[in-house]
Amino acid sequence: MPTIKLTQLSVDRLKPPAAGRIEYWDSQLPGFGLRVSAPNRKGEARKSWQVIYRIAGKQIRETLGTSAQFPNVADARQRARQSLQQVSAGIHPVEAKRRQQRAAAARGNGVAAVIARYLAEHARPRMKPDTYKEVARALRVDVIPAIGEAALDALTRGEIRAKVIGPIVERGCASQAWHVLAYIRMAMQWAVDEEMIPVNPAVGIPDPDKRKPEDRERDRFLTDDEIKAFWAACDSAGAFASLFRLLLLLGCRRDELAHATWEEFDLERREWTLPRARSKNGKAHTTHLADLAIEILGELRELSPGRSGLLFTTNGRTPVSGFGHALRRVREKMPDVPPFTLHDLRRTLASGMADLGIAESILDRCLNHAGRKVSGTARIYNRHEYLKERRDALERWSAHVTDLVKGGTPAASNVVALAR
Repeated sequence: MPTIKLTQLSVDRLKPPAAGRIEYWDSQLPGFGLRVSAPNRKGEARKSWQVIYRIAGKQIRETLGTSAQFPNVADARQRARQSLQQVSAGIHPVEAKRRQQRAAAARGNGVAAVIARYLAEHARPRMKPDTYKEVARALRVDVIPAIGEAALDALTRGEIRAKVIGPIVERGCASQAWHVLAYIRMAMQWAVDEEMIPVNPAVGIPDPDKRKPEDRERDRFLTDDEIKAFWAACDSAGAFASLFRLLLLLGCRRDELAHATWEEFDLERREWTLPRARSKNGKAHTTHLADLAIEILGELRELSPGRSGLLFTTNGRTPVSGFGHALRRVREKMPDVPPFTLHDLRRTLASGMADLGIAESILDRCLNHAGRKVSGTARIYNRHEYLKERRDALERWSAHVTDLVKGGTPAASNVVALAR
């Protein structure tokens, strides 16, 4: 077991073994070390921080967390020091943590229980449905698995940074980390207002998104060259390839398509009707399916010939998940392209349609927006859905993408394909 000085540079340079695992021990703090395991089937190597000490003559190995939870060596070393200080004071760190968790669960004061109360008693009655859905999803997916078992009154800023925010930033989602931190802060402030804790542990945590505010504007869209690179890179996304390409072609929201069922599609009429129950604005929305979209859907139908059920599912019961991992595989195939999100594909369609000369009012309806330029009495009485204009717009956009990725009809052509 090699002993080295564990610095940020040395840890970043450590290579995983071909098989098994290897441990590196710190020359600066005895008992503190890093375990590096061989890559798993997905090619991911795991690094986890360890600290070893003796209690009553028995050696105890405590796993402090992964390098994703503690990306900074100094933070991991400080966490190890805390355990060693507890040992010096006659406290068993692992048992103490377990007692805290059991006590918190018994009195309903664990972080998971408090978040559940916050969502039910405060967030749901006060937030708009879509806002509540996003806040609840983030807290349940990114927060509870990481710190749900912790006692609320023992939760620290360092723990939130190391176990929740750090891993999100490490996977390349600094903007999402910023949102999650805001949601944690709101939940913890509610706990303060309810006199569960005296201070908010999420206050004072630095903004995880280091970009300047003016650089955070949601104006990212893919250029024509980036669209070509994206389309080719989707081959690495496996089951998500069709989903990602359809997002670009249709300009719909991610979950609207990911949760779609075959009953919503009429391939003969070349239409997808999003029911009002799943629409963000509570209105049913019909999207025209141009040739390239029909081609992709036809390939999907061959893989799942049934006439019902979800388009995108791995178990036949629930929609696909793991969009971030799939998108990272795509972006790894595009090393020279700046980062982008799935929502940027929707923005790409909007920008592309504008470049093709499509009116903003038609573009808004293709995106299932209410229409920014119609207000007041005109908005109430103007019920025209512009179905023909929307169809033509999506045909022109599809022709443009086809030209980029397949060398089809020139994008600048004024010829519009007619629907069957």
